[in-house]
Amino acid sequence: MIKPRTPPGVMELLPRDQIAFQRMLDAIRGTFEQFGFLPVETPVMELSEILLTKSGGETERQVYFVQSTGALGKSSEGGRDEGLPELALRFDLTVPLARYVAEHEHELAFPFRRYQMQRVYRGERAQRGRFREFYQCDIDVIGKDALSPRFDAEVPAVIAAVFGRLAIGDFTIQLNHRKLLRGYFEGQGIEGEAQFAVLRELDKLDKRGEDAVRATLAGEGFGLADAVVDRLMAFSKVRSQGHEDALAKLDALGTGTALFEEGRAELRAILQQLRALGVDEARYALNLSIARGLDYYTGVVYETTLDAYPQIGSICSGGRYENLASHYTKSKLPGVGISIGLTRLFYQLREAGLVGTAASSVDVLVALLDDGGLEQALALSQRLRGAGLNVETQLEPRKLGKQLQYADKAGIRFVAIRGEDEAARGMVAVKDLQRGDQFEVADADLPEALARARTLREGALA
Repeated sequence: MIKPRTPPGVMELLPRDQIAFQRMLDAIRGTFEQFGFLPVETPVMELSEILLTKSGGETERQVYFVQSTGALGKSSEGGRDEGLPELALRFDLTVPLARYVAEHEHELAFPFRRYQMQRVYRGERAQRGRFREFYQCDIDVIGKDALSPRFDAEVPAVIAAVFGRLAIGDFTIQLNHRKLLRGYFEGQGIEGEAQFAVLRELDKLDKRGEDAVRATLAGEGFGLADAVVDRLMAFSKVRSQGHEDALAKLDALGTGTALFEEGRAELRAILQQLRALGVDEARYALNLSIARGLDYYTGVVYETTLDAYPQIGSICSGGRYENLASHYTKSKLPGVGISIGLTRLFYQLREAGLVGTAASSVDVLVALLDDGGLEQALALSQRLRGAGLNVETQLEPRKLGKQLQYADKAGIRFVAIRGEDEAARGMVAVKDLQRGDQFEVADADLPEALARARTLREGALA
């Protein structure tokens, strides 16, 4: 007999945990739609030549390739290298988005505002909290030829609304700008490809620490003068607290190159627009160490952290890029977007005790005391469903205590009981397992009473 077990690196939940996860998905989806984003889904499999265009190195080593049993032993006709399987599982939602926009460019309305909430797959090393299959929840705004920097401020407003709605604690959206960084590097004599190498090192400050990053920048690989490294470290330590302080910190940076000034002006505009959007100033701050290691970011970059749990790391990140689909079309398609790795976030929140097991999505269990009451129980269940309630019916009679135990274990709050005595009086007894009490309602009033109770529960969850 084979022992049942899940493969490493996947998250498989029991129903009430799955409900809690699903409610987070629903809250994120609802917020994305409130801001006018449209849903998109792409296939879990992409052609290898599409998926690997922008990758290489570590990313390519983490890709799961797909090959049917009928294709075994046959050479690939679509892969980048001979013998490479034709299909691979997507490792993020960005490359599929680039392919999607390039393929449907003439059918889409621009700016194209899309959200996508699907699983992605990476060959991560199996360890606690690292997943090989996980949900990403992305939004992007894609422009045709150009995209106003005003969209750069709307994205953190969406982030603030999402995490405010999830109610998982205070958080900070940390902002920086690649133009500001690169302009500052120019002023320090760091040019060309060396800028991206320095960016990647500065992005490791939180993980490696200042001493390690300083040693790398001053070492043989970079050979930066101690005075330059000192200025880079001082620049990277700039943080703000509050809106006015963020503007003051930008002003205090002194003058710089044209690129530096362009980045500073765009950051100022983003801050002002966030205030106009009504985002709480405690929810955003400058952090000039944020760089985002990916080279395709060209403008503002975002990282979001929980104030009380910095060890969790970034729970949402992204930024501005100038040409999303350059490998697939000659059109220029600039954009800005963010991604929430929801599987890892849910796992971390559950470990920290910030999310718990949810109540059932079933509102009421209709009890069955004897076979003679089956037709009435079925009819009552249908009436309750007609009122918009989620209802489970006991289809086989059991002792009432057993039915109550079942409902309690399944997380169902209400049990509707109509025995001979209640039926004779035109009443229904309702057991509220959350409060531990019982009350009676006229049969005709039961749907309204339970619907009102569900509305109160949903209000508490919102």
